Amino acid sequence: MYRSKKKIIITFLLPSLLGLLVFKVGAMLYSLYISFTEWNLFGDPEFVGLQNYIEIFHDDRFYEALKNTILFIVGYLPIVVVLSLGIAILLNSKVKGVNVFRGLFFLPVITSWVAVSMIWKGLLNPEFGVINSIIEALAGTGPAWLQNPSFVIPAVIMVSVWKDVGFLSIIFLGGLQGISQEYYEASRIDGANKWHQFKSITLPLLSPTTFYALIITIINSFQVFDQIWIMTSGEPTADLVPVMVTEIYKNSFQYQKMGYATALSWILFLIIIAVTIFQNVMQKKWVYYE
Repeated sequence: MYRSKKKIIITFLLPSLLGLLVFKVGAMLYSLYISFTEWNLFGDPEFVGLQNYIEIFHDDRFYEALKNTILFIVGYLPIVVVLSLGIAILLNSKVKGVNVFRGLFFLPVITSWVAVSMIWKGLLNPEFGVINSIIEALAGTGPAWLQNPSFVIPAVIMVSVWKDVGFLSIIFLGGLQGISQEYYEASRIDGANKWHQFKSITLPLLSPTTFYALIITIINSFQVFDQIWIMTSGEPTADLVPVMVTEIYKNSFQYQKMGYATALSWILFLIIIAVTIFQNVMQKKWVYYE
């Protein structure tokens, strides 16, 4: 009976498993092979060993792209996490009409990055954009956000926070609603105020949710592409502010250096794996499970 059920389960899982092996694992292994070759998308790949990796680590462009990616993460991560947690606390309030606000905050999440980037590109226009008009009305002249290399990353951070804050807010909201009210009732009896409750109850019990939010946010941040590609398209900064994924795309489809681009992809993959492992090790020191 057990063997019969096992065969049935394997039969149903086999198509999905084959698809996973061929289109995921197989593709990954083939890309690893391509990273050791020189290939322009036509003809047969020519094996060159570690040449692509050696070239990457001697390429100033790689370090510039890595630096910009890290700058984006350092600026984006704390803002989006703190802001999302604050919004989640507000959305967790038992007030009339709160579900409407939950939906409004989530609307940017389901909006296409193409549409969002094009809208914000117009808003950030230094001459006609609304953002600079507000800045000029309050404090003087606004910057040339997408024309000045110094302001491209801050602009992309601002747009990314605006779009992603609703997603993380919903994650934090789920975590907040999973905390038993008994803890807060007991703390009120002991005389704890709102700040003490937040510091001693909410943050520790929300740490598993925070850890998950950090993991997915950092992984996604390393892969930042759509917004910076679309927003700088046609601008003088288009080639001056590279990030890791834009370099992978350019080397793949513009320069037709598929082997070099695939090697870049594997380096990015290893960086993400290393950061994720580090986070998993460190989570033992600050993540608390009930």
